[in-house]
Amino acid sequence: MTKRIQQTKIYIRKNFRLFMNQKDWKFILIAAVISFLVCSIVGENMFETYEDTKSGFFAIISAAIWIGIFNSIQRICKEHNTITSEYRSGLHISSYILSHVIFDFFICLIQSVILMIICCVFIDFPSDGIITVAIPEYFITLFLVIWGADIMGIMISSVASTPNVAMTAMPFVLILQLVMSGVLFVLEGWSETVANITFSKWGMSALGSIADLNDEGLPLKMSLVFPEVCRLEEEAAYEAAASNLIGAWLMIMLISVVCVIISIISLKFRNRGA
Repeated sequence: MTKRIQQTKIYIRKNFRLFMNQKDWKFILIAAVISFLVCSIVGENMFETYEDTKSGFFAIISAAIWIGIFNSIQRICKEHNTITSEYRSGLHISSYILSHVIFDFFICLIQSVILMIICCVFIDFPSDGIITVAIPEYFITLFLVIWGADIMGIMISSVASTPNVAMTAMPFVLILQLVMSGVLFVLEGWSETVANITFSKWGMSALGSIADLNDEGLPLKMSLVFPEVCRLEEEAAYEAAASNLIGAWLMIMLISVVCVIISIISLKFRNRGA
């Protein structure tokens, strides 16, 4: 156990050195640009109608997932040969993956702060949350989604044989996340089951719960013209309850843990003969 901890610390320090030497700070700059583009567009109409709020959250969650997965999608597969060599010398794969997860915690935290600050510049968030005030709840949600998507990127990079293969898979993964968010399409049957293992579904559930998308005070666009038009039923995913919000956070963390496990198993399988 002590050796694993020591290896984890060594690789965390290595990741920070590479972050500076390889100018990986550009990922933080990219996150800022994406956040600015998305928030400047959705901010004007957020919280005016149900449709504007829901589509605004969808855009923000999509940006968060893109930021997270782009951080790490090529990182592990670039080092496959190095991993094999060091594995022969006693490297614990779990320590290696955990070092990336911990290192990316700090990168994703910075990106989440940037995204939240830019959101607050362009969007007038209501003050009331579910557990506490709204801003910390929105921040926790965005951080978990970015970090979770980052860990998913680590998983894909661990499975992929080359960076080109990883980048080829990235659009398909992003499309799956967007389609399974529950915003673009009504999910039923098998699609609803698949949605339960996506960050987009639970990220939207968390944001929608905090904003209480089921609130009748948030009108439909049609209702502004025809007041008699109203929503026929509430959406359980957006219930403004602490259990719903915490449940969404826990699901994001659970999916992230599964991605870590798959990453470790994949690299061990790849190096089983080393």
